[in-house]
Amino acid sequence: MKYRKLGKTGFEISEISLGTWQLGCKWGDPFDWKEAERILNRAYEAGINFIDTADVYNGGLSEEAIGRFLKTKKDKVFVATKAGRRLSPHVASGYNEQNIRGFVEDSLKNMDIETIDLLQLHCPPTDVYYNYKMFEALDSLKREGKIRHYGVSVERIEEALKAMTFEGVATVQIIFNMFRLRPAEVFFPLARQNNVGIIVRVPLASGLLTGKFDANTKFGEGDHRNFNREGKAFDKGETFSGVDYETGLAAVAELKKVFPDLPASALKYVLMYDAVSCVIPGASNAEQAVRNAAMSDMPPLTGEQMDKVREIYGKYIKNPVHYIW
Repeated sequence: MKYRKLGKTGFEISEISLGTWQLGCKWGDPFDWKEAERILNRAYEAGINFIDTADVYNGGLSEEAIGRFLKTKKDKVFVATKAGRRLSPHVASGYNEQNIRGFVEDSLKNMDIETIDLLQLHCPPTDVYYNYKMFEALDSLKREGKIRHYGVSVERIEEALKAMTFEGVATVQIIFNMFRLRPAEVFFPLARQNNVGIIVRVPLASGLLTGKFDANTKFGEGDHRNFNREGKAFDKGETFSGVDYETGLAAVAELKKVFPDLPASALKYVLMYDAVSCVIPGASNAEQAVRNAAMSDMPPLTGEQMDKVREIYGKYIKNPVHYIW
């Protein structure tokens, strides 16, 4: 496993880390404590030392499982959590000091820890990035020792750019993959200039870039790949990176001709960008976590392969995805 610095935090973290939206279960299935424990431990054994979670993942059970796991380890494991999506309705006015303090206290309790390594606002409405009082509240939480650092998880590049105008923002979490190339053109250079760490989520486009799906693939009733393709529950870009499913399958067919092991190459593609601090693929079982971690030791992609990704993106994906997010 190779390690990279996470922006202003100074944390040296595994370049392939662990996302826990689906920790201990497949999307929509009941939470499995034993499987969650297996995933966390096998990821740790594979060299992963950074875990990304959120207070809404499995109703807080992901945070609880991570808290239990932390108590069994002497070596430092960094944990980032997110807050804000418990708001109902999820509106900009809900992002205020009182609510965020409550969410922080709940996360501290869930994980049974005294300080959160990294707190991220969880894809808030765009207006929140213009609310300086929200960021002042985060500064206060940092001074009080409730959080060590804070950042944002964003849907759109423009939100990331606005967030970086606040000096205290240490990290930005953003979608970037073979089907979402614009961040590398617009956002990555400025993040490096500002020493802002980049956490890449949805690196496999909700599984499309595994190359294992086809037109007959069925997703469970509680799986967002079934009910959120048009953005009915949350931002459409979180599901298949906003790519039309059938179009995505056509692009994947082309990519598989270039990359025999597409999921491994898709993860390596993200890491070809030095501005990226880490990528956080999820894992519904321990074996997936181990396979993902192994991609750190893959040889770099060739220039020809990188060019081919952009060619396929231009042919199938760029219009309209490139111009939305």
